[in-house]
Amino acid sequence: MTAALLSVVVLFTPESGVPNSPPGTDKVVHAVLFALLAFTGLYARIPRILLALVVYAGVSEVLQQVITPLHRSGDVVDALVDVLGIGLGWAIAAAVRSRRRGPRTTR
Repeated sequence: MTAALLSVVVLFTPESGVPNSPPGTDKVVHAVLFALLAFTGLYARIPRILLALVVYAGVSEVLQQVITPLHRSGDVVDALVDVLGIGLGWAIAAAVRSRRRGPRTTR
């Protein structure tokens, strides 16, 4: 729940509230944010979370473009970075799950 609320704040803060940062920082933020969403969603065992996050990535960029008071622009590259973040979150969740199971033994 906290990760989802964080995403709403990060993705829908008006441009005037977004701090200045070095070029490319927004891409890192997008990737980490969506990795966090994917990891926590998988950890919580939310069905179809990865598909839902891919849809959210696209819809959030469209909303940034069309919600005029935000004065933000949608960016296809941001959506693609979001999807990369989803993959990163999935990979981390898979690694954590694998470690919990321990090494496989054969008989």
